[in-house]
Amino acid sequence: MGQKTSKSELYLSREIRVQKTNMKYLLRFWLPMVILAVTAALPAHAFKQEDVDKLQATNECNKCDLSKSSLNRLNLFNAKLEDANLESANLSGARLYRAKLGGANLLNAILLRANLSGANLEGSNLENADLSGANLINADLSGASLINAHLIRANLINANLEGANLEGANLSDANLLGANLRGANLLGANLLGANLINANLRGANLYEATVSKDQLKEATK
Repeated sequence: MGQKTSKSELYLSREIRVQKTNMKYLLRFWLPMVILAVTAALPAHAFKQEDVDKLQATNECNKCDLSKSSLNRLNLFNAKLEDANLESANLSGARLYRAKLGGANLLNAILLRANLSGANLEGSNLENADLSGANLINADLSGASLINAHLIRANLINANLEGANLEGANLSDANLLGANLRGANLLGANLLGANLINANLRGANLYEATVSKDQLKEATK
């Protein structure tokens, strides 16, 4: 005859099973949440110092990671920054005359009063960027994404914005004299007080844009 299992042994066996079940539950449901919380608490991804050093030494840093870097007031005349990551970078007052920034990521970048005259920003991402008071005379912004960008009092004389996405952008008091906005998306954009004399608005989407009839009369449509 086999030995009878005591009540205490049965209780212990049941407790072990319960603990194993609880452990499986914790591993399955709570562990991922803990990992997510720890990851969120880690420092946000930022620029690589070697990339900043390279830019300052050579005036060239294509495809570099310069996100969240402080480059304000730097002299970056004719700098080569194509496809560079400049997300949330501070470029206030920077001299970027004729800089090559085609395809660059400038999401949330600060470009207050920066000199971007003659710069190439074709196809760049400038969503939520602050370009208030910036000099963009003759700049190439064709195909660029400027969704919700701030361009208050920006100088865009003869700038090329053909096919650019300016949905929700603030262009109040901006100077768009002779600017090319052919096929641009200006859905919900603020153009109050902007100078549109001889601006090319052929094919532009101005639905729900804030702009007066008198301003539009001065533009080329």
